[in-house]
Amino acid sequence: MRQKSSTPKRLVAVCAALLVLAAGSAPADEIALAPSSPDRYVVKKGDTLWGIAQQFLRDPWRWPEIWRLNRNEIKNPHWIYPGDVVVLLRGNPAQPPQLVLERNTVRLSPTIRSTPIDVAAISSIPPGDIEPYLSRPLITGRDGLVNAAEIVAGRGERVIRGEGDIMYAAGIDPKAGDLWYIYRPGPTLVSLDNPDIVLGYEQRFLGSAKVERFADVSTVRIAAAREEILIGDRLIPAPREEIINYVPHAPDRSINGRILRLEGNAIEGGRSMLVTLDQGKNNGIDVGAVLAIYHVVPPLLDPRPSKEPEQILVFSEATKGFRPDTYLTIPPERIGLLFVYRVFDYVSYAILLNTTDPILAGDYVRNP
Repeated sequence: MRQKSSTPKRLVAVCAALLVLAAGSAPADEIALAPSSPDRYVVKKGDTLWGIAQQFLRDPWRWPEIWRLNRNEIKNPHWIYPGDVVVLLRGNPAQPPQLVLERNTVRLSPTIRSTPIDVAAISSIPPGDIEPYLSRPLITGRDGLVNAAEIVAGRGERVIRGEGDIMYAAGIDPKAGDLWYIYRPGPTLVSLDNPDIVLGYEQRFLGSAKVERFADVSTVRIAAAREEILIGDRLIPAPREEIINYVPHAPDRSINGRILRLEGNAIEGGRSMLVTLDQGKNNGIDVGAVLAIYHVVPPLLDPRPSKEPEQILVFSEATKGFRPDTYLTIPPERIGLLFVYRVFDYVSYAILLNTTDPILAGDYVRNP
């Protein structure tokens, strides 16, 4: 049985140049303003919520904390339009700063009506289609997609198929539409801290297929392929188009997770790479969550003379004294940020926004 998923069909492109790692960020109970934060900002066409947040805050993902709006309004931001004015109330030592919104209004006698000057509200992060770079993995139960439609043959003699090739599939339901996603069983995801805990069974997204003729054995054309397509690969109906425009935000709960794996089982990762996390909806993760990445530094040999008590080694006819080496413990180092774009019960998928060092499987993720 497939677990419920929160899935953006189209994720707006993340401009990593706009991100701030904020290495010297303020304590969690303080909101740090940007050095040149304005008192008022008029929203323009093409602005983004993330960009406006950077006008005011050193840590843009903390923007929802100081809005005079409720959590649902913050997370689904279809309420800011070009012409609106964002006003900063700087507060005082006893009160944190706040952001309020002054609506652009058009006065129509004898009534007053608020009308946006542009049809569409502004986006949460910089617009752009990175659909080709995002995968749509599924997390399922142990049985995977055993009852899903299946590719049973291909036209011609070739074994490996790709974009534009014709194949034949059994189990296609015409009521589900003519666009289908292609999957193949992937790895079993287990906890890095306890390999006996199974987090889910990944079904690897391979591409999409368009049905050209419905029948007991339907004819499909491969519309897009991230990998080679083989006989035996499974198909499921493409979900309905859904654009999720959440504001990047810190999770509501304390998160202490790890990166399970990097895209393509890479050894190291960097900006714009996709990663798998061992945290999901049941851990307090949702789409739009921003997490900081930490790398654990192995203990370092202390080069200074050891102060440990001297120990004695006994040989056959002699003894020798020595002092054991001492090691220095280095706190985990913050090396980047990531943005969650797809969430399952105990697993989620994220895109690396910015990194200062190579990202490794096993690195920790925590609240920013």
